[in-house]
Amino acid sequence: MLLIGRFFGRRFLAPLHHQIENQTSEPAGEPLLQARNLELWRGEKHLFRNLDIDLHAGELLHITGPNGCGKTSLLRVLCGLTLPETGTVSWRGKQVMRNRTDYHSEMAYVGHRESLKADLSALENLAFDLGLRRPAGRAVVRAALEEVGLKAAADVPSRGLSAGQRRRVSIARCLASQAKLWVLDEPYTNLDVAGREFVDDMMTRHLEREGLVLLVAHQSHGVAGPVVRQMELT
Repeated sequence: MLLIGRFFGRRFLAPLHHQIENQTSEPAGEPLLQARNLELWRGEKHLFRNLDIDLHAGELLHITGPNGCGKTSLLRVLCGLTLPETGTVSWRGKQVMRNRTDYHSEMAYVGHRESLKADLSALENLAFDLGLRRPAGRAVVRAALEEVGLKAAADVPSRGLSAGQRRRVSIARCLASQAKLWVLDEPYTNLDVAGREFVDDMMTRHLEREGLVLLVAHQSHGVAGPVVRQMELT
């Protein structure tokens, strides 16, 4: 059994395929995101079992591991998009599978591939995606795009943006959504050094505001939040 938030400064080998390291002190209060006894197969491959997670306000969990080990599959389970063989995921004490609408309303998900419509501008993509079509909502999206350095490109069709710019559009979704939980799958993809540093700073500020981050990334991060944890899948 893995209990995130109860071990400090040491590495623990889990019963199967996962390893956790805490980098800072234990938080107080009840976890907002909680998983218990998760088990998942992919075909004939056993990805993980007996997996427990506690994630509190102001915490980041960095999930690492080689390609094919189940990192994105674990994110999908934690997001309520994939049903595990066993176990439960809860948000604010309620099982996610029974309250997905409320859960997803507090979540911003950035996948490892951008889901942008080529004929729509960056502004239009995010406004439609977030349901912010009224003028006030579009102003929120425009401010988020400006924050990620795309003020001049906000009205450019997505097909005319570079790979790095499209990635910044996806990242701006988190800022515009004002979600409590950010789920980031390889957010550094196609970003230069300045872009990666911006993502680190963005996550740090989110944690300081008592937000939560689930991060899958091959690269190391530069986040200096109150509590940063690492889980390694093998």
